[in-house]
Amino acid sequence: MTALGGPRAAIQARPTAAVLDVVIPVYNEEVDLGPCVRRLHAHLSTHFPYPFQITIADNASVDDTLKVADGLAGELPGVEVLHLDAKGRGRALSAAWSASSAPVLAYMDVDLSTDLAALLPLVAPLISGHSDLAIGTRLARTSRVVRGAKREVISRAYNLLLRGALAARFSDAQCGFKAIRADVAAELLPLVRDTGWFFDTELLVLAQRAGLRIHEVPVDWVDDPDSRVDIVATALADLRGVGRLGRALLTGALPLADLRAQLGRAPLTGPRARRGPALPGQVPVGLPRQLVRFAAVGVASTLAYLLLFVATRGLLGAQPANLLALLVTALANTAANRRLTFGISGRRHAARHHAQGLLAFALGLALTSGALAALHTVSAVPARPVELAVLVVANLAATVLRFVLLRLGMHHRRT
Repeated sequence: MTALGGPRAAIQARPTAAVLDVVIPVYNEEVDLGPCVRRLHAHLSTHFPYPFQITIADNASVDDTLKVADGLAGELPGVEVLHLDAKGRGRALSAAWSASSAPVLAYMDVDLSTDLAALLPLVAPLISGHSDLAIGTRLARTSRVVRGAKREVISRAYNLLLRGALAARFSDAQCGFKAIRADVAAELLPLVRDTGWFFDTELLVLAQRAGLRIHEVPVDWVDDPDSRVDIVATALADLRGVGRLGRALLTGALPLADLRAQLGRAPLTGPRARRGPALPGQVPVGLPRQLVRFAAVGVASTLAYLLLFVATRGLLGAQPANLLALLVTALANTAANRRLTFGISGRRHAARHHAQGLLAFALGLALTSGALAALHTVSAVPARPVELAVLVVANLAATVLRFVLLRLGMHHRRT
C-alpha cells in the first residue's frame, strides 16, 4: 500500500491540468447523453472556477451511446470517452477514476436528477483538503426531493439497514452524486469488490472504517420517471453485498488497521481532545454512543430471548428453557457488541471476550433463575404474563452487569 505522507493539503494544480474529473457512467443512453453532457459542460464552464474534465464511461452499450459520446468529445473541449466491454456501474467508475489524472474525482447519473448547483459545494471541501469523500444526500432536512412513495420507502429502509447491519454513519448511500480525492481512491478502490450498484456503499463503508472524513451536501433532487433500474434485482444484489461486507468486517478480512494508519485522520490533541480518565462530573469518552448501541443490541437480544423461552417453555420446562434461551442469546449478544458497540473486528481476543460474555451469562442465569425460583415459591403455577414480566426485570438487571463487564474487558483494552 502506497504511503501518502503527511496531513491533507489543498489541491495545487497546474493552470492547464484538470482539477476535477466528473465521470458519467452510461449504458444504452443514446437519447439522454447529449443533453446531459452539454448541460453539465455549460454549467462547469460558467460556474466552476477550476479546470475540469468530463469523462463518459460507456460500459458495454449496445445502442449508439458510444457513437454519441465520441461526437460529444469532438464537439466539447475537456470531454473524454472511456469504453468498457462489460456492464456494471461500479466497474465503469473504478476504471474511469483509476485512469484519471485529476486530483478530485466525481460522478453523477446521466439523468442529472441532482441540481448542479450542489456540485461546487460537493467538491470544494475535497479541493481545499478539508474532507476526503463527499456525497449528496436526499435525506437531510434541508434537501428538497421529488419522488414516488415506493422509492422513498426503499431508500430510507436501505439506509436504516446499513446503519443497523454495518454501523454506517453516512445518511444516503444511493444518491448518484459523489466525489473522492484521487489519492484516497487509489487506496480504497483495490479493496472494493462490487462492480454494480453496491459499489458506492462498499466504498463509503471502507472509507468510514478507515477514519476518513465524509462530507455531506443536502441536494435538490427530482426523480427520473424513465429510470431503467431494476429495483428488485438491485435490492437483492445490495442485500448480498451487505452480507458479504458484513462478514468481511466481522472476520477481519479487510486491512482496516493499515488503511486507518495510512489514510485516517489522527485524533485532535490538546486539553479538550485528550483521551484519558474522565474528570469528576464528566461523561467518559465514547460512553453515550456505546450505551445507545448496547441498548439496541440488548433490545434485540431480549426479544430473541423471550421468543426462544416461549417456544421451548412447554417442551423443556421453565428452568431448562431459560438456560437454553439465555445461552444462545448471550453468545450472539457478545459477538454483536464486539462489532457494533465497541468497534472490535477480527479474531484477536475473541476467546477472552466470549469468556467475559459467558461470565455475564452466568450472572444473568443466576439472576433470572433466582427470580423464577422466587416466583414459583410464591405461586406454584404463575400466570405466563407475570412470569415473562419477572424475567424482563431480571434481564434488565443482568443487562446492566453485562454492559459493565464488557466495557471493562473490551473498551479499555481497545483504547
